[in-house]
Amino acid sequence: MADIHAVEPTRRDFLYVATGAFAAVGAGAAVWPLIDQMNPDASVLALASIELDIGSVPVGQEITVKWRGKPIFVRHRTEKEIADAEAVDITTLTDPQTDEARLKPGPDGKVDKQWLILVGICTHLGCVPLAYKGEYDGYFCPCHGSVYDTSGRIRKGPAPLNLEVPPYEFVSATKIKIG
Repeated sequence: MADIHAVEPTRRDFLYVATGAFAAVGAGAAVWPLIDQMNPDASVLALASIELDIGSVPVGQEITVKWRGKPIFVRHRTEKEIADAEAVDITTLTDPQTDEARLKPGPDGKVDKQWLILVGICTHLGCVPLAYKGEYDGYFCPCHGSVYDTSGRIRKGPAPLNLEVPPYEFVSATKIKIG
């Protein structure tokens, strides 16, 4: 017959376990501030997203707001501007993109064609283009002559890409959240 002896834990075993637990808690307490300091501070988090009431922007006008230190153009387009943007043959564009691809769904789930929201920085060298300028009544960068249409697509000049569309969504019919 096999003789099985159960070994009782000793006081020394308890001290090993207690010392290991104490060391683990101490290491966690020492490492936590080092990890926590890598999180963004409150000022950065505050700039991460903004909500904007666009209900007071009349048709045919544009406002500029700041998001993450960049100008954001919020344009309430007219029917003519929408028609001009949709009539463009995208095969003639330097950076081919349809007007609808540059827009987001409104609160009803359909693409809202009347609101154009763009990062207002020229894709050539980072200048800020002027609104309602140039031969397409879109945007014109006076620094190097880049011309964008009413959808923010590059039409002429040295800029290689269309004006960037920031991440945004409609919170309601008159409010958008950028970021």
